Amino acid sequence: MLERAQRRDEVPETRTTMPDSSVNDSAGAAHDQLLTEVSTDYYLDNKSKVEIAKARGISRFQVARLLLQARETGVVRIEINGPRHLDGDRSRGLAALLAVREVAVVRTGADVAATRDHVARELARVLAERVTERASVGISWSRTIEVAASYIEALPPCDVVQLVGALPVAGSGNSLELIQRFKSIPGVRTWPVWAPLVVADGATAAGLSRQPEIAQALRRADALDVAVVAVGAWAPSLSTVFEHATEDERAAAAAGGAVAECSGRLFDDAGAPVRTPLDERIVGVTIDQLARTPEVVVVGYGADAARGLRAAVTGGFATTLVVDEAAAAGLERLLDEERSTD
Repeated sequence: MLERAQRRDEVPETRTTMPDSSVNDSAGAAHDQLLTEVSTDYYLDNKSKVEIAKARGISRFQVARLLLQARETGVVRIEINGPRHLDGDRSRGLAALLAVREVAVVRTGADVAATRDHVARELARVLAERVTERASVGISWSRTIEVAASYIEALPPCDVVQLVGALPVAGSGNSLELIQRFKSIPGVRTWPVWAPLVVADGATAAGLSRQPEIAQALRRADALDVAVVAVGAWAPSLSTVFEHATEDERAAAAAGGAVAECSGRLFDDAGAPVRTPLDERIVGVTIDQLARTPEVVVVGYGADAARGLRAAVTGGFATTLVVDEAAAAGLERLLDEERSTD
């Protein structure tokens, strides 16, 4: 929160003449205004110290001193909110049982929109922690990832790679709009995929994937440092891709043991890809590419997501999970069942 400073450090007066109080008040007010403007530039508008210094005709070291003084005098007050975990013990316990880096558990909301918002805020926090300077970051699309992007104000200079083609969903944006959000963040270079996620046939998908710009982005998915994806159960209304599959493709998915979907790719309980004709119509990252990515953050919420989340961990393409209470409870039940059958 930015507020006007309530006090300024007193400077000893060494001259023998009495200062003009109106001049001092005017100078003090101007300095307070400068503190506020520089702080706004830096903390709210995401401008660098170099940019601020150039715009105001001062050195970046002066900018740094002004920002320090703004914090010391109360012009800037920084509030750090811890993650919205249900409790640390539950998160750490699930992470240990699943053998993953982290499981972040957030409250289940009063409705789907509230739950999605809780998960999205936590995802934004996790992503900000994982992204380092010059990293290659792959971003898939889901409603939750879209909301999370709106909470990300800044990232270190990095490359953000669109992992899937666009799939317009009523009431939401799509992957192309999402990549444009990242493009607006200073220091971020983006690699878009100018294609739909699901196309009419395999030949069309193959042709689009050979287009230079699309091929360049998809190749970068071979060497990601971090990826962010969502997992949904392979069922109506639980996967945005399910409605785009034909009856024959759904039958093939069932025969192959598909339980969940990630970025349009189907997989079974072991996290192994399930190949169907639908797979050939998808323009986007593959399960194999995700499995080769060192850090994959997977989001999912609701009890129905648990099976797919567990499978993603088993398949080796989930290193961090961001889930709600319902999904966490579902994971715990699955783990209990596994232990009881051992």
